[in-house]
Amino acid sequence: DYPFADARSIVSYLADLGISDIYASPIFKARSGSTHGYDVVDPTQLNPELGTAEEFAELVKEVQQHQMGWLQDIVPNHMAYDSQNLWLMDILENGSDAESFDYFDIDWTPISETIPARVLAPLLGNFYAECLEQGDLKLAYEENGLSINYFGLKLPIRLESYNRFISNNLGQITRSLGRNHPDFIKLLGILYLVKNVANEAKGRELYDRISFVKYLLWEVYSQNEIVKELFDANVLAFNGEVGKPESFNLLDGMLNEQFYRLSYWKVGAEEINYRRFFTVNELISVKVEEIKVFQRTHSLITQLIEDGSFTGLRIDHIDGLYDPGRYLDRLRDRTGDTYITVEKILELSEDLPSEWPIQGTSGYEFLNYINGLFCCVKHQEQLTQFYSTFTRSFAEYETLAADKKRLIIETNLAGDVSNLADRLKRIAGQTRLGGDFTAYGLKRALTEVLAFFPVYRTYIASDRVTDADRSVIQTAIVLAKDRVPQQIKELDYIEQILLRQHEDYLTEAQKSDRLDFIMRMQQLTGPLMAKGIEDTLLYSYNRLLSLNEVGGNPGHFGISLEQFDRFNQHKVAQWQHSMNATATHDTKRGEDMRARLNVLSELSSEWIDRVKVWADLNADKKPKIAGKGVPNRNDEYFLYQTLVGAFPFSNSEFAEFVDRVKAYAIKAVREAKVHTAWLRPDSDYEEGYLAFIDAILATPETNPFLREFQPFQSQVAEYGILNSLSQVLLKYTAPGVPDLYQGDEFWDLNLVDPDNRRPVDYDRRQTALKYIREQIDRDILALIDELFTTQTDGRIKLFLTFQLLQARKTERDLFQQGDYIPLKVTGALSDRVIAFGRHFEGKMAISIAPRFFVGLVPPGKRPLGKDVWQDTSIHLPPSAPTNWTNAITGQPLQSSSSLLSVGETLQDFSVALAIGR
Repeated sequence: DYPFADARSIVSYLADLGISDIYASPIFKARSGSTHGYDVVDPTQLNPELGTAEEFAELVKEVQQHQMGWLQDIVPNHMAYDSQNLWLMDILENGSDAESFDYFDIDWTPISETIPARVLAPLLGNFYAECLEQGDLKLAYEENGLSINYFGLKLPIRLESYNRFISNNLGQITRSLGRNHPDFIKLLGILYLVKNVANEAKGRELYDRISFVKYLLWEVYSQNEIVKELFDANVLAFNGEVGKPESFNLLDGMLNEQFYRLSYWKVGAEEINYRRFFTVNELISVKVEEIKVFQRTHSLITQLIEDGSFTGLRIDHIDGLYDPGRYLDRLRDRTGDTYITVEKILELSEDLPSEWPIQGTSGYEFLNYINGLFCCVKHQEQLTQFYSTFTRSFAEYETLAADKKRLIIETNLAGDVSNLADRLKRIAGQTRLGGDFTAYGLKRALTEVLAFFPVYRTYIASDRVTDADRSVIQTAIVLAKDRVPQQIKELDYIEQILLRQHEDYLTEAQKSDRLDFIMRMQQLTGPLMAKGIEDTLLYSYNRLLSLNEVGGNPGHFGISLEQFDRFNQHKVAQWQHSMNATATHDTKRGEDMRARLNVLSELSSEWIDRVKVWADLNADKKPKIAGKGVPNRNDEYFLYQTLVGAFPFSNSEFAEFVDRVKAYAIKAVREAKVHTAWLRPDSDYEEGYLAFIDAILATPETNPFLREFQPFQSQVAEYGILNSLSQVLLKYTAPGVPDLYQGDEFWDLNLVDPDNRRPVDYDRRQTALKYIREQIDRDILALIDELFTTQTDGRIKLFLTFQLLQARKTERDLFQQGDYIPLKVTGALSDRVIAFGRHFEGKMAISIAPRFFVGLVPPGKRPLGKDVWQDTSIHLPPSAPTNWTNAITGQPLQSSSSLLSVGETLQDFSVALAIGR
């Protein structure tokens, strides 16, 4: 929702800030009104709603004039299930005769010998029969033929069904025109063509004949008033009369013979027969593994790479693809040495397949490592115990993770899992080894394997199984056996299939069936993990919300400095140019909201005391539903953390903030799927929750809860600012390519989408940057004092971002190619300092990012100087320089032969980047 012209207007600002590449969400033709571009309808065209080809060219020219690159997000996995998707509409109209018949991942297996396969179209807002008999489904006739219309949805009618339409009351024309009238004879000829065209022509000839039939039909309709009256009357007849159910039989009969089956959207959860993006019915998956589909969907992408418009690609949802490795090989062949990164969620100790020809990931693993550094591990037990006691929830995280995945298997992905289980049953029936396995037993065993699958997916695409994939599969099997020991035989059988064992006696076709099962299962484990963990458990396990992030594991409380060092050393060795993200359009909360919430891990006792007080204060504000107060304790705990984390700095934003929190709260409780859900909304619970929020946030001037809440929240916010500044330093100086999400050079206290996709005030940022650049040249230390004094306006973060980007630009090779050197910190406060070095060809940079500020300084005071840091020092490597410059403050620094004093380095700013030669 940001056109080319608007983007062009901020390019100079981004260049002045130090941005090297713009990072664009999909810019290809998307469904009308799309606000994000991930619902593509034609990847071979630019999105006209973003601007003209000329405006795009002007934007590219502006980017290149500022010597910037363009990293483009592309979506190979899916397209929109929409009337504007002409490839899909071709299939819905022409079935297996469609040129694009194998473009989408549709299961055309017939329901029975007498019932042909039809692709589900679960796009109705109510039951099919009710939509039909309420007159919401309307037949229309236009120049391009017959269509069925449902509000904004328009689907084609197959040509064979025209016979039903034209023949209805055809006798009236016979009586009015006579059998010898040229137009009557033309209609008879059209009827003959309609009945036989599919049998007599294929390929291009078929399309020509269909066009010819439609032309003839429109011609006779337009030129003969009697024919026009009949067709118009037929449209009315087929569309029925509300209140007379039998009047809709004509339309019902026509719809039942289409290549698609319109249904209530909820039917998709259980009877889906096409692969979707996660559980979104409106996004149908593309068979990009087919070479002709790959070539067609990537034609414009490769063209824009070849002409220099794009300099990098980010691959959306790589785990959705049938064979990600082969896809990436093809893409690399097409794009040469273009920078390529993939959206991939990695578990804590998981790594990318080493053979992938890419630069790395879009950075979620970095986000979770860096976030974990600011989580105070020593208070884990205290916070865990209080959370369990307060919410009366004592289940372990790992148990909840498997439970939530089972919930998704039984509801949102029930149809997908059933389809996979059906494939497994057919494979079992191929040999006597599996002949006695029942459909129920196999599905039960498969369900547990899926529920316990510890990563998003494995990458088996041949008879080769890597050690990493083998370990993942065996882990899931062992846990599944503990859960359902009565299915141990079925689990052994599934393990053999997944590990490609005992296949010597199989035919090639049987081996192929097994590999296909594995690869389709791999496409399902990712969506299951995303829906079960990211979109369910992360909204219902609320011990510390800063840990509830995409790619994170809330059951793992914090990251040690040693883990962070090992992560970065591995990154330098394997994926040096992988991205460093701290916020994206998909993150659950803004980067500075997480930085605030991490403070609660330090203030555990104070936090616990405050929550008890708040709960007592607000107990009478809870509406009663079935004798129970709403919200329940878990949702209440979630709300208090949200308020602490996202509360605005400015009172002027309070009214808008309340509305944002209410919208977020409803999304959160629906995602949690405990008291309400998208599939089964409970309006009583939701309205009660909203009433509670209104009550505790009403009349802020006199509200007793807010009087109690705001002093503590302000204290957390002060420390949160310091956490944020340390986080900024780490992102821009650790190995990898830093990613600045839109507008995050100011404070990012956003909630989950759509809240984090609100418009950004770039005019304010441009004005602030201009002032900062001017004052840096005049008196940088005075500027720093001013910015800390007014730190709530976000300019202090902008200043730090600017200075670090300038340092990266000046020392490009050091930060792009430099080694990572873990640095030992000693002294009284050593555990509060994150320090590491980067080294390349005689140049060195040292990053110093403090953490755990509670108890170090009072709220609002800067943690500066030796009075604060005492004897805390960083041990330098033997080859380190002794003369340094702080790239943030511009001030010279001195070190001894082996030590750099933290207090002397942090004289003027709360973090430091020392550059030495």
